Amino acid sequence: MAAESLSEMEILSAVKLLPRKPIGAAICELSGNALNLGYMGSSSPTVNPESMPPEAGSNPPPPVRRQRPSWAYAPATYVLVAINCLVFLAMILRGVSIWSPTPDQLMFWGADNAGSVLIGGQWVRIVTAMFVHVGILHLATNMWCLWNLGLLAEPLMGSAGVLTVYVLTGAAGNLLSTCVNWFWFNKDWVRFHDVAVFPVGAGASGAVFGIAGALIILLKSHRLPVPPIELQKLRRSVIYFAAINLVIGFSISFGTRVIGSGLQIDNMAHLGGFTCGLLYAGPMEPRLGSPRDLFRVRRRVATLVVVGILVLFGFYLAQLPR
Repeated sequence: MAAESLSEMEILSAVKLLPRKPIGAAICELSGNALNLGYMGSSSPTVNPESMPPEAGSNPPPPVRRQRPSWAYAPATYVLVAINCLVFLAMILRGVSIWSPTPDQLMFWGADNAGSVLIGGQWVRIVTAMFVHVGILHLATNMWCLWNLGLLAEPLMGSAGVLTVYVLTGAAGNLLSTCVNWFWFNKDWVRFHDVAVFPVGAGASGAVFGIAGALIILLKSHRLPVPPIELQKLRRSVIYFAAINLVIGFSISFGTRVIGSGLQIDNMAHLGGFTCGLLYAGPMEPRLGSPRDLFRVRRRVATLVVVGILVLFGFYLAQLPR
């Protein structure tokens, strides 16, 4: 009973550090405490014979615990943020406006629109568009959200999982946006036969919403070696983030249509990415608290399912009448 009480206190003390350190580091620390105290995969605390109390009179040296840099807890998150920032830096160095790039400039650097994808056959834009941003404010807000959500997601789905969910959910959002814009602006295309009638889409926000959707599912798992009340707080904060930003996006778009001018928010990219994130995490188990083989198999299944759905959706779009 003493060991059980001690373990709960250590886990709770680590949880209290969450606001003071990167969330990924805190999650890993929580899992480390649970592992050392027998919480991973066991119903009761276990005793490690190598860590039994020393005999009287002996003075073993205190264990030295190397401090890992913050990026080591979530390398994929930092890589994605770096790629987005480097692309934007390259755009600025080539003369693109730091505040408001033109549609032609965005298209040159890989943004997408329904006409270029469905008429021009430039399907690669479905992926490249998620690394292009419409000005420094757009980049800063997306990278802030990506950094925070990525640090939370990477301990739960691994580095490969974060990279995969970023690309797949970002692609899902861009595909849904392409589909909706094709039907919405098709009359203008028939009239002018100019792909410029379709709005330009760019940004990582679809992928950011995808990571949020995946987290909402994974943070519900009972396998995580974190006190349930702390999991509820984390999950609730992610739900609030997604809900508030979706409402804000649709409200701005509605106001823009009523007034006739204003910000253009690609809500379909947000909605498509978020839905895909929920779908991706459905078959998964979190990396923390789950057997390694089970986690890897479930992640492969989730990836194959989502890739299959996106391929079928892309095939449907390719068959739309021109």
